[in-house]
Amino acid sequence: MDGQVAGGENYGLRDEIKAYWSARAESFDQSPGHEIFTETERSAWHRLIVKHLGAGEGRRALDLASGTGVVSHLMDDLGFEVTGLDWAEPMLERARAKAKSRGRMISFRMADVENTMELDDTYDVIVTRHLVWTLVDPEKAFAEWMRVLKPGGTLLIVDGDFVSANFAERLVKRLTKLLEGGGLLKADPAHAPGMAEIHSSILSRVYFSKGARADKIAALLKNAGFEHVEIDENLRDVHKAQAHHWNFFKALSRGLQHRYAISASKPR
Repeated sequence: MDGQVAGGENYGLRDEIKAYWSARAESFDQSPGHEIFTETERSAWHRLIVKHLGAGEGRRALDLASGTGVVSHLMDDLGFEVTGLDWAEPMLERARAKAKSRGRMISFRMADVENTMELDDTYDVIVTRHLVWTLVDPEKAFAEWMRVLKPGGTLLIVDGDFVSANFAERLVKRLTKLLEGGGLLKADPAHAPGMAEIHSSILSRVYFSKGARADKIAALLKNAGFEHVEIDENLRDVHKAQAHHWNFFKALSRGLQHRYAISASKPR
């Protein structure tokens, strides 16, 4: 990605990413791993968040790439004052409708996560789920997140490597694809005609095109000035709760993936 500039190739890629997630908005909440379907999973997410961020107690939280507001609601459950940012209007429409139907006072607005337009030193915590792997310029994004965090504030990233895979994971994925193609397994909405190809094309051109490994992200966070950077690969409770809504092969594939949470703090 070196040498590319806004308005050139990166501009087009960002537009493609925005269009892809806008198209995915309609079916986003139907997929396990996106929406929360059981109290068991909700509790698992709550434990993970509290482990790294503590209780809300009215502290201000920024949910980046908030989508339909799933993580925003988890944060709201825990007593954070939440603002969700996303750049796909169809996602924001669903997030606002969901918050209204549940009586939640969560603010959702459109913004680019690499240029949030938020004030300096505004938020006690920032949370992202499955965002970092899509970043075109993570160094710019991390500097931006550092800027809007209050001194001593905490960033929590939940993400994974969706590119590189070991032999077992590749084998399971190939078998799953064959079974889906034969109609023996229900296909994921992301695998709908045309969507998988778009996803693969985008994935091949983002910064982490070779895979968003936790150690790479941690190194970039340290270079951006974050401290107390910790990698947590124990997301077992979340994955176990989600597995009940997947077929055997999908659950097995998820369990084999490199998924993690990374917490980091802005110096005081």
